[in-house]
Amino acid sequence: MPEHTRDQMVAPGQRPETPRCPLPAGVAPLPASAALEAHEAARLARAAKALSDPIRLRMLAQMTAAQCCRGPGASSAGVAEPQGVCVCELQGLYDLAQSKVSYHLKVLREAGLVRETKRGKWSFYAVDEAAARRALTELGGLLGI
Repeated sequence: MPEHTRDQMVAPGQRPETPRCPLPAGVAPLPASAALEAHEAARLARAAKALSDPIRLRMLAQMTAAQCCRGPGASSAGVAEPQGVCVCELQGLYDLAQSKVSYHLKVLREAGLVRETKRGKWSFYAVDEAAARRALTELGGLLGI
């Protein structure tokens, strides 16, 4: 392996002026394109990871279909019913421990795909449609589809 001096090293984020290895005849170098910034890649990776679990996909589908929580926190006197699904509903629906449901919801929330509304001791989760649409559009654009 050839040794490189500090003068020959390429700064992070910059492309070398010439390829480090010779390309076979007839193969063009990679085209220059708009680079995906590290923070954008991390954000899209969180969304992709959140969408990669079957339970989380089912939870998103359930939240999309639900109008409001039908659990114990929904019947507060004089307060409009909160939009979203209560953790208790998801727990019973998927026969999961509360800690597992909370973990999956945390992953979805940190990915920006759902929003949480608290009413007293109850938390309600709903799909953030704009954020989900943006993430899916950006992932599709990244793949050219």
